[in-house]
Amino acid sequence: MKHLRPHDLAREHGISTQAVRNYERDGFIPLARRTPSGYRTYTEVHAAALRAYLALVQAYGYATGGEIMRSLNTGDLDGALTAVDRGHAQLLRDRSTLDAVGRAVEHLTRDREVAARASADGDPLSIGELARRLGVTAATLRNWEAVGILSPAREPVTGHRSFGATDVRDAELTHLLRRGGYPLEHIRTVIRQIRTAGGTEALSDALDDWRRRLTVRGVSMLDAAARLGGYVALHGITPARPGAAGEAAPGPESPPTV
Repeated sequence: MKHLRPHDLAREHGISTQAVRNYERDGFIPLARRTPSGYRTYTEVHAAALRAYLALVQAYGYATGGEIMRSLNTGDLDGALTAVDRGHAQLLRDRSTLDAVGRAVEHLTRDREVAARASADGDPLSIGELARRLGVTAATLRNWEAVGILSPAREPVTGHRSFGATDVRDAELTHLLRRGGYPLEHIRTVIRQIRTAGGTEALSDALDDWRRRLTVRGVSMLDAAARLGGYVALHGITPARPGAAGEAAPGPESPPTV
């Protein structure tokens, strides 16, 4: 088997030899062999591990990428696969949230009258005044506050709620989305995104960028899976496949026989 120096591994990725040693120390690549004089020597297995780790970092981030590689390098294949599955599940949740927010923003954009009224400045309103403006009860507004949609200021002396222009906008948009049948948890996400973006139009642009980043992450996961599969095979930690001894392996949707 071909032997590689730390410099060989580092040069492929444009990183320092110290980074390679750090990755070895942290368990992201297997331990190096040592020459009689004490120098590190690596193999193609180490090179594959480094490629897999750096691809995982792009797809899952440093923490999860490191968790996956440490699990593999200590023989915990199930632990590594569980971390991979969590990453895919998070991506799916992010896509679902993005779709829900996108539909809500389309709803808001169609009702330009409400959007314009919600964007207007004005004097702060009490909870009763805002409730009358929307045609809802004060209890409804308190519920929206409790779930994190509204966050009104408090009068310093009386402690009464004071809804400024931004709070009124959020309440107007919440009322519109509730009439459209959206659950409060989706509305909370939309309102928070609107606060961050600065309005529904800016949020639409932000959603386009959000979708692009999710696509990039998904493609990065595909690349990481290929690198990881190559490392697992080269490292010899792939479990025996069902049916290897002549039995018919169940299909991916077949329940196990009891």
